[in-house]
Amino acid sequence: MCSESVSNQPDHEIEAVAAEILRLDPSGERIAKVFRRTFDQAYDGLNTGRYKLGQLYKTEKTHFGTQFEINLQRELDFEDGVVLDYCIAGIEVDCKYSHTGQWMLPIESFNHLVLVAQADDLRSYWRLGVVRVSEENRRTSENRDRKTGLNKLGRSRIRWLFFDANLPPNALLQLPESEVERVMALRSGQRRINELLRTAQNQRISRNIIATVAQQSDYMKRVRGNGGARSALRNEGIVILGGDYKAQQRIARELGAEVPERGEVVAVRVVPSMPGVGVEISETWWRLALPGEDTPASAPIIPYA
Repeated sequence: MCSESVSNQPDHEIEAVAAEILRLDPSGERIAKVFRRTFDQAYDGLNTGRYKLGQLYKTEKTHFGTQFEINLQRELDFEDGVVLDYCIAGIEVDCKYSHTGQWMLPIESFNHLVLVAQADDLRSYWRLGVVRVSEENRRTSENRDRKTGLNKLGRSRIRWLFFDANLPPNALLQLPESEVERVMALRSGQRRINELLRTAQNQRISRNIIATVAQQSDYMKRVRGNGGARSALRNEGIVILGGDYKAQQRIARELGAEVPERGEVVAVRVVPSMPGVGVEISETWWRLALPGEDTPASAPIIPYA
C-alpha cells in the first residue's frame, strides 16, 4: 500500500525507487520502447504522414507527457499512487515529461519524488531520472497554476537511471529532409516504400515508419515479396532483412550490417563474394556492396526462419 506521508530519508526513498525501476528494466530496453511508442502514437503516421515533433499541434505536444506517463505505467505495471501518478516500492512518485528538460512541477509534488523524463527523436536519445521536489531543490517562483521547476541545485541532484540512452531510431529523421520530401512526393504507396528502402540503406526501419510512408492499411504487404519491395528491389541487388526472423538477423550480423530488431527491417545492397567473406546464402557467398560499386547479380532469396 502506498503511503501519502513524506519520508524523512529522501535519499533512501530515491534509491528504493531507482532500484525497483532498474529491477524491472535493467538495460532500459523496455523504457526505450515506451518513448518510441509514445512518439509514434503522437505522430499517427499511418493516418497523417507525420514523423517529427514540429508537425504536431500544440495540444498534441502537451498531451505527449500524459501519454508517456500512461505508457510507462502499462509497460512496468506500476500501481496507482494515492496523490501522485505512481506507487513504486511503496513510495508516492509523480511522473513529468518535457521535450526540453524544463519540467513543470505541480504543488502536489512538493516534497515528494518525481520521475523526470526527456527524449529527442532527432538525436535518438532519452533520459530518465528521479529527484525530490524539496524546498531547496525547487525554484521560488511559480506560474499562475502554482507550478514551478527545479533550480540549479535540484537539477544537479537528479539521480539519473538512464542518461542519453539510445532511442530506437526514426529512419525518416536520419535522412536529409530533401530525400524524405522526394520519397513522400511519389504518388503510390508501393513506389514510396521501394524508394525509401533504396534510399535508407543499412538503417533500421520500423513498422511505424513503413506505415507512415505507405499510407495504406496493408502497409507491410508493400515490403514483402510477391509484388512488394523484396521482389522489386531484388534485381538491384538489395535484400530486405526482417527482425522477426532469427536467420535474417544472423545474415545482417554476419554481413556487418545494422541488425533489425522485432518489428523492423534493414535494406542492404549485396554483391557476390569469395568463400569466407561475408555470409553464405543458398550455397553462395555475399558481402555488402561498397559505395558506388556496381551490382553484377540479383540479390539472393533469403530464408525465413
